[in-house]
Amino acid sequence: MTKTRSTRLGTVRGLQGDGVNIYLGIRYGEPATGKNRFLAPVMASGWQGTFDATQFPDRAIQPKKTESTLGEKANGSMSEDCLTLNIVSPEAASAPCPVLVWFHGGGFQNGSANEYDGTVLARQGNVVVVTVNNRLGPFGFLDLSYFGEEYLGSASNGFRDQILALQWINEHIEEYNGDPDNVTLFGQSSGGSSVLSLLAAPSADGLYHRAIAHSATCAYRPSVDRTGQISEKLGVPQDDCLERLQTLPAEDIINLGLGGSVTVDGCVITRPTFDAIVERGSSGVPLIAGTTLTEGTLYTRGNDDALTHYAGLNKYLATDMLCGQDPDPYLEALRQAYPAATAGRIHEMIWTDMFRRLAMRAVELSSAAGVGGWLYRFDLPANRREWQGLGVPHAAEMAFTFNTFANPDTYAYAFHEANDAIVRAVALDWSNTVLQMARNGNPAGGGLHDWPSYHSSDRQCLIINEQSRVESDPEPDNLHRMLWGD
Repeated sequence: MTKTRSTRLGTVRGLQGDGVNIYLGIRYGEPATGKNRFLAPVMASGWQGTFDATQFPDRAIQPKKTESTLGEKANGSMSEDCLTLNIVSPEAASAPCPVLVWFHGGGFQNGSANEYDGTVLARQGNVVVVTVNNRLGPFGFLDLSYFGEEYLGSASNGFRDQILALQWINEHIEEYNGDPDNVTLFGQSSGGSSVLSLLAAPSADGLYHRAIAHSATCAYRPSVDRTGQISEKLGVPQDDCLERLQTLPAEDIINLGLGGSVTVDGCVITRPTFDAIVERGSSGVPLIAGTTLTEGTLYTRGNDDALTHYAGLNKYLATDMLCGQDPDPYLEALRQAYPAATAGRIHEMIWTDMFRRLAMRAVELSSAAGVGGWLYRFDLPANRREWQGLGVPHAAEMAFTFNTFANPDTYAYAFHEANDAIVRAVALDWSNTVLQMARNGNPAGGGLHDWPSYHSSDRQCLIINEQSRVESDPEPDNLHRMLWGD
C-alpha cells in the first residue's frame, strides 16, 4: 500500500504497511554535480506535484557498482546526485518520536543508506529511523583547499553532507512524526567513524543529542594537500587539476584511486575527536561505543597466510589505533605476546585492537566529561553456514542493532540465522537497549538491564552473548591495553 503525506516542501507518497510508513529517497541537498562538484552542499528546496518516495534512491558513486558492502545485490542505482535520505516512521505515533539517524559503513568509499532496514526499530520502539546517503571517496573527502577559500573544508564534504541532513531533519522531521529535540546519531565502521568525527564538528552541535558508534575510528590526522599527486595522475599542471576534475566523468575520478578518509580539516572537523570530547565537557553528548569480539575475521575469512598488503596495512591500522603515535613498539609487542600466531591471526587482532582501543578511549573520556560513556563487546558467534568458525566478524551486530530478524521480508544482511531462538532473543534485548539510549540518553533499563558507564577505575563492559553480562576489564582487553601502552 502507499501513503500520501502533505509537507511544507510538497506532497510525498511513500509505502505503508505493518505499522510503519516508509519514505525513500527524500532529497535533503541539491545535486552536488557539475560546478558544484567538490563544493559544500546546499539545502534542497521543495518540489511540484507529488514526490514518489516508494523506490530506493541512487547510491553515491563508488567502486562497488552492483554490490552492497557485504557482497549482496545493492538496492538502487549509482549517481553523483545522491544527497537523499530514507525515513521510516511509526504509523500510530500520537506525539513526536525520538529520531535515530544512521550513517552507513563502507570505508568512506562504498555503501549506502539503502542497505539498512529501519522498519522493526520504528515499530518496536515508536521511533523515527532515518538513513542517510552522502558523497563518498574523492567526491566527499578530497582536500582541494589549494584552489582557494571556496574549497576550504572540501576534505570533509561527506561530513558536510551529513550535517546538512541533520539540518534538514531539524527543520522537517516533525512532519514525519519525529522530535527534532531528541536525535540520536548511530553508525558502524566508517559510519561509526562519522559519528565520532561529528563530535568534533561545531556546525553539527545542537543537531543531535546522543551518539552510538559501532566499530569506529576517530578524527586525528590533519588534511593533506594531494594536488601534486593528482597532477601526476591526470598529467596536467597542478593549477589545472580542478578544472579537469570538474569535467571528468565521475567513474574516471573513482578510477584514480584517491579514496577517502577522516581528517581534521580545520574548517568542518576542527580538532581531533578526543580533544573535542574533553573540550565540550558537560555540553557534549552521551555515547555508546563498542566492537565485535573478532573484528578482523571479516577481512581474513579465516585465512592464516601472509598476504602482500598486510605489512603496510598493519602499520596503518596500528597508527590509527594510536592516533598517530609510532606503531612499531605495539606491533612488536603483539608478536611477542602471540609467538605462535599466524600472519592471518595477527592481522585479525590488529583490526580488532584498533576498533577496541578507540571505543574504550572515547567512552572513558565521555564518562569523565560527565555526559556518560558506555562500552560494549558483541560476542555472539556468527552461525550462518558461510560464517561458522569465524567468530564474530566486523559488522556482525548490525542486524541486532536494527533487530531485522523480526522482519521476515528484510533486505538487510545478517551473519546469524534468523530462525535461531537465541539470536532472536539477543536481538530483541540489544535493540531495546539502543532504543532506551535514544529515548533517555542512558542505556540502563533497556533490554539488557543494568549497564554502568565506563570509567578507568573499573572498566565496566557489557558483553553481549547468549547470556549477556557486565564484566570489569574483560580479557583480552586487560592484556592488550598493556600492548597499546595504556
